[in-house]
Amino acid sequence: MSRSVACAGFGKTTGRRDFLRVGVVGAAGLTLGDYLRATEGATKPAKAQAVIQIFLQGGFPHMDSFDPKPDAPAEYRGQLKPISTKTPGTYFSEHMAQTAKISDQIAVIRSITHTEVDHGRGEHNMLTGYRPSPALVYPSMGTIASQELGPRAELPAYIAVPQSTSQYMGSGYLSSAHGPFALGADPSRQGFQVRDLNLPTGIDQARFEKRKSMRAMVDEHFAGVEKADMLDAMDSFYQRAYAMLASAKAREAFNLKAESKESLAHYGIGGSRGQDAAAIARASAGPRFLLCRRLVEAGARFVTMTYGRWDTHAFHYRSIEPQMPAFDYGFAALITDLKRRGMLENTLVLVTSEFGRTPRINSGGGRDHWPRVFSVVMAGGGIKGGTVLGSSDPLAGEPKDRPVAVEDFATTIYSLLGINHNKDLMAPGNRPIQIMQNGNPIRELLV
Repeated sequence: MSRSVACAGFGKTTGRRDFLRVGVVGAAGLTLGDYLRATEGATKPAKAQAVIQIFLQGGFPHMDSFDPKPDAPAEYRGQLKPISTKTPGTYFSEHMAQTAKISDQIAVIRSITHTEVDHGRGEHNMLTGYRPSPALVYPSMGTIASQELGPRAELPAYIAVPQSTSQYMGSGYLSSAHGPFALGADPSRQGFQVRDLNLPTGIDQARFEKRKSMRAMVDEHFAGVEKADMLDAMDSFYQRAYAMLASAKAREAFNLKAESKESLAHYGIGGSRGQDAAAIARASAGPRFLLCRRLVEAGARFVTMTYGRWDTHAFHYRSIEPQMPAFDYGFAALITDLKRRGMLENTLVLVTSEFGRTPRINSGGGRDHWPRVFSVVMAGGGIKGGTVLGSSDPLAGEPKDRPVAVEDFATTIYSLLGINHNKDLMAPGNRPIQIMQNGNPIRELLV
């Protein structure tokens, strides 16, 4: 089915593909299709200056979080009770008690859908916006943001907290210079320190500057002798490393100890020893959420955070307790913190997973992979809070109302960042590929 676009000055609405087939050449030598592609997705003022993407790897259970089904048979509805939220008529599961209190600040899409049941293929779909192809690995949305927007400060534009846990968080067919900067350490661990962020023992600032100058001379000598993606990426890596090593502000962004006791407590960090399991879980999740806020506050463009293990083929409820309440606590703390600091309106926050989990509980007490319908969350950065878009059927197995395609979800993110999703990027073999094909912004969610 062709997508409809409206063009000022034309008396009717015509499918975009039809326009692209028209070989109308203007004075500038462009076809009408070229013109419409440039204008339809043209760069608009960005609502979001940064993105925090919380990726719940493994398959987050929609019916046990954002889309409970209390009237379904027991083998479908599971063990968790629904609770009311701040959004009238909307219910979450009891494990989402803190998020329920800030539901007026978030939008829940209950009808996102795709067909990829394998972890890797689902990750590719949700992290890039494209269905996987045997011929090409597409760049992640974080990579696109890094390439198109660049860094805002001395920090890398794209950061993975605590690490890049999927190859599809990477740069795909684009330069690996735009891949994620991974911390290499978990901020919840004692003695947390980002790998290679400080000068090695015995190297003072003067010696560091001398080594930097020597390397610049070597680079200049070999410039033009050989140029490849790996060399470009290494150049970018060194420049990024030099910038962070030389910048007290960049180093300070990773320093959780700079936070007040009240701020740490807000994220469930600190307190006495001998805590219960729930408090321990909150303390493991909280530092990741807090670090995400510090990084975007310091200038990062796109931060991808992972938390928890959600691939629960057996003992589902034992597995999600207490990690789901810990996620709930940290996520609500992040939204509240961004809001009170005046950052939420220009920071887009996402909660995604590669797919949901099966509506029916299996014989091992688990839930399996289920991409046919599941839930994602968007907040801030131009998103209308207190919104629930779409619905699943009574068993949480199929979309009922307003199915949402992954490409529309991705296009919405690019639109909020002010990125023209119709722009061509150059894939191997000088093959032009649009940043996002066949996607439309989800208008119902936009402020």
